Amino acid sequence: MAMLPQAAAAPKELDEELSVFIRQLFSERAHYLIHQDKGKLSRYYLSSSASSRNAMRHETDRSEYVQAWAERRGIQFVNAKSHVRIIRISKQKDKAYISTVESLKLDYAYIHSMMPVQSFGLGTRHALTITKTDGKWHVLREWYLDPLEENPKLIPDSDGMILSSNRHVESSELEKQSASNSKRRYNRHKAVEYANKYAGAAWGSGHKHRYNPKYRDYTGLGGDCTNFASQCIGDRQEGGGLRMSGGWRHIKSGGGSRTWVQTDAFKDFLLRSGYGTLIARGNFQDIVTANKRHPSGAIAKLRPGDLIAYMLRGDVDHFSIVVGFDMNGYPLVNSHTADRYRVPFDLGWDKHTTYLLIHIRD
Repeated sequence: MAMLPQAAAAPKELDEELSVFIRQLFSERAHYLIHQDKGKLSRYYLSSSASSRNAMRHETDRSEYVQAWAERRGIQFVNAKSHVRIIRISKQKDKAYISTVESLKLDYAYIHSMMPVQSFGLGTRHALTITKTDGKWHVLREWYLDPLEENPKLIPDSDGMILSSNRHVESSELEKQSASNSKRRYNRHKAVEYANKYAGAAWGSGHKHRYNPKYRDYTGLGGDCTNFASQCIGDRQEGGGLRMSGGWRHIKSGGGSRTWVQTDAFKDFLLRSGYGTLIARGNFQDIVTANKRHPSGAIAKLRPGDLIAYMLRGDVDHFSIVVGFDMNGYPLVNSHTADRYRVPFDLGWDKHTTYLLIHIRD
């Protein structure tokens, strides 16, 4: 009797096989970020493919950057944990196309301190092409917007930076004061709560890692960072409550105005409207080093609910909102695109970045 052809894998079985591979891949990459065990990581890539080698090189480069940044800041990363949410799987013969979102938790400790381990979160969206070779899946190519994609040789030193654990205490007290004073036009406490709730895919974020559906998502339209900063300070129900004014507005049916979503326009609006004042402008050393005007460095003037604009080549490239300080007094920020939750403010930037520290007036 002739044998029937073996049935192809059922969709659920196929999805499970690919899901296991993706989760193992991201888990191993998180481990490599901290421990740099190249032998284990290389199993997921093809040395015979240029695009696969490039994808792996990206992971080794980002690990080198993270380790170099930590060394210059006097900290040590002690653990990394990845959680992956698979959005879509499409298989064609020996290839599969996968869309996924990663929430990454990074734990760190200060080397010369007895402070407990602290954590922050990143969120990234990935498009992968994987291929099956010799019965095993491998990454053929990958794209994602990486918040850690910088040159480790361009990280500025933190010489002259004054940190104080008192800032962590002051941050908590300031939020309580802001929450209790209903007469203020800007509620810092609520702005920070909003930033933490809607920090998107980043580990630590609330709202099931989703953005606020009231607002249009500009991730695929040039980036959502300014839209998110505007929401944090301007949302009337959950955020800081600043009144929409002078063309700075979001209409649900039409989205945000130019000053609501475009980086340079938003910066100009803040400073010209009186909603914000410029604390300082400069590179990393300029803002962290003590001077006559800022005895503890300009960075010490930031308060939860203030904003930081990041300039590259003369134009504002990104906005984040200050959400507090770690236990050693290091400023922490949230943002979209890529999603960040309580991340050290300069992680992912280099010595060529110009920072604009913007105080939002209460």
